[in-house]
Amino acid sequence: MEKPFQHITCGVCSKPYNDPRILPCLHSFCLQCLDHEIEKCGSQQMLQCPICEQNTSIPVGGASVLPQNLHLGFEVEVAGYLSKMTSNSDVACDQCAEGSSDPAVVFCCACHHFLCAFCLEHHKRNRIWSKHNMVGLDQEGARQLHTTMKPRDHYCSQPSHDGNKNFYCETCSLLVCLHCSTVTHKSHTVNEISRVAKIHQMEMAGALEEAKVVVTKLTGAINENNRMIEQVEISKRNAFLAINQAFETLQQTLEERKKTLLSELEAISLSKTTALTLQKEQFEKMVGDIGHYTDMASQILQTHTDHEIVALGGLIPTELQATLKRVQTISLTPNQHSYITASVQTDDLIRQLLKLGNIFDFYPPPSSCAWISTSVAKVGTRYAVKIQSKTSEGAEYPHDGVEVRGEMRSKTHNGAVVYGEAEDHRDGTYTITLTPQTAGPHQLLITMDGQHVQNSPNDLDVRPKRDYHILCNAQQVIQCNGPRCVAIHDNGDIYVGSGDGCIYVFYQTGQLKNTIGSRGSGDGQFVLPYGISIKGDVLYVADSGNHRVQKLTSSGKFLHMFGQQGSDQGQFNRPMAVIIDANNKLIVSDDNNHRIQIFNENGGWLLTIDGNSSGNHSFQSPWGLALDPQGSIHVASRGSNTIKVFTKEGVYVRMYGDPNHPSGIAIDDEGYSIVSECGGNCLSIYDPEGNKIHTVGNLKSPYGTALDPRDGSVFIANYGANTVLKYCVVNE
Repeated sequence: MEKPFQHITCGVCSKPYNDPRILPCLHSFCLQCLDHEIEKCGSQQMLQCPICEQNTSIPVGGASVLPQNLHLGFEVEVAGYLSKMTSNSDVACDQCAEGSSDPAVVFCCACHHFLCAFCLEHHKRNRIWSKHNMVGLDQEGARQLHTTMKPRDHYCSQPSHDGNKNFYCETCSLLVCLHCSTVTHKSHTVNEISRVAKIHQMEMAGALEEAKVVVTKLTGAINENNRMIEQVEISKRNAFLAINQAFETLQQTLEERKKTLLSELEAISLSKTTALTLQKEQFEKMVGDIGHYTDMASQILQTHTDHEIVALGGLIPTELQATLKRVQTISLTPNQHSYITASVQTDDLIRQLLKLGNIFDFYPPPSSCAWISTSVAKVGTRYAVKIQSKTSEGAEYPHDGVEVRGEMRSKTHNGAVVYGEAEDHRDGTYTITLTPQTAGPHQLLITMDGQHVQNSPNDLDVRPKRDYHILCNAQQVIQCNGPRCVAIHDNGDIYVGSGDGCIYVFYQTGQLKNTIGSRGSGDGQFVLPYGISIKGDVLYVADSGNHRVQKLTSSGKFLHMFGQQGSDQGQFNRPMAVIIDANNKLIVSDDNNHRIQIFNENGGWLLTIDGNSSGNHSFQSPWGLALDPQGSIHVASRGSNTIKVFTKEGVYVRMYGDPNHPSGIAIDDEGYSIVSECGGNCLSIYDPEGNKIHTVGNLKSPYGTALDPRDGSVFIANYGANTVLKYCVVNE
């Protein structure tokens, strides 16, 4: 049978508990065992728990004043009864006189007595005892004992009181009977045991709830520690791989450099050896030639007659002298020196290698880590955020393996939350991608290991998605003479280049706000202002009639001009458009020179994209210009009836569309192109891939086009109708 009680043995004496007392650490021991332990402490006032070694102040009065573990004492009592019930020996009756041989047959759970058959009959006849629960002395009875048997009543130790200890003296921390509570403990704080027990039960229930909260927090902390331990291993593995890769690369580089030096050594050695060998062979041939003539001369002198010598006609002396003269014309010094020195300065390198690399256990504080968005937040469009690990001093730090999270919470749509996908680039940078589902104000939260990064949370406005398939009815916002170009300031002001030789500035309502310049060729004057570009407080105007570009303030104050008529670098023949890139470079379309020129912000020439080239680079009469979100240049080629795309370095990328004399182009932050077709009297919209998705007709020679940076509205300089039109984009 499975043992029902597991904690009935004292940890000191290894026997069943006898009057168990409980320490503050909640371990219980026999009263006698604790007294013995206190004796061993001597003059020390601290008792060390024999199990957990927690120190406890020895109470005044010794172990007897420690709380009784009544329940544990009851378990010991029950275990004693169970031991008798489950033994194979007879159990004596507790009510029979001494010497009786009748064995017990049942156990009374109320009286805590074993009863023989005779005493059982007597028990049943008693009006009060007959209601007691009896269990048999077998395995089934032993199982029933746990649920049937109740603890004994706690009677007062004073025989004359004859009462249960149903009261508790809080002053003395003792169970007392009614008599004691009214006499001995009359002036003390005494309450009914049920009331005190209820208070203790409530305190324990509250402590249990508090413990659950604390355990939940501790469990979270344990899980976080486990995650950190795993992360340490990941960081260790990444660092290990980085070290190995770095030193393998270093070894490969050293080996490659060694091969290069040995190859150079072999080449120099071979060159010297070849040159010296050729020189030596030349010397050897000369020695051979001289030897040949001298041998012949010696033989002739010894063997030939005068007639024979004269007959040779001086041939031998002549040839010998010629050979000797050749020797005199050349250097007999070796044409190469023998020195080849290898200079491999390793001392500094070795010193650097000994200090190469570092192992950091530094953790960049999330509050110092910066983030930037790499796209515009729009409904249904992926929004990317890049996070850079930084030290508290702001220096970039290559810390990877951090848990990075991002979420976007709507402030209007019941707090709808979009969670991001994080990517660890293993170089201290991370990218979180989110796709907002609703437009309006949101809050962006970015955390690293559960802590907010710099500027998080941050307010974010999610724009609705634009649909260019449907444009609202055009509004005529401005009436003016021959509008050639239009541009929109960040504050909503509308700038129009007119046939009057000036720039008109209008409010959004169409009311005239300012007039910039007049017809002429002086500073701040214009003849044919075909192109306008505004950035902040700076206004650039491409004046086609004066073949120049002027720089003014947005209010019209002249600042600078550059360009003149011609075809050299920095000269123009009808500049038609000017735009400003992210680096403040100016890009100008040069109509009759069939080219695009790029300048710095002060008009210094930097680069030319020549449309007179052959193949894909060629284009004729470039008018409109625009930059896409990637910074590429889109050229509306009026003479070639196409849109061509080039990188900012002038490299051809692609072409798209078949517009009829395109005169103006604007591109939104998603890459959609809005092209005005002067020859087609219409407006065409192309998606970022260059596919035409919509056309708006019934225009009259539309020239320039522009987008309102605030809401994406489309403005058209409708030249033939002397109006400026506004189309409102339908947002999803």
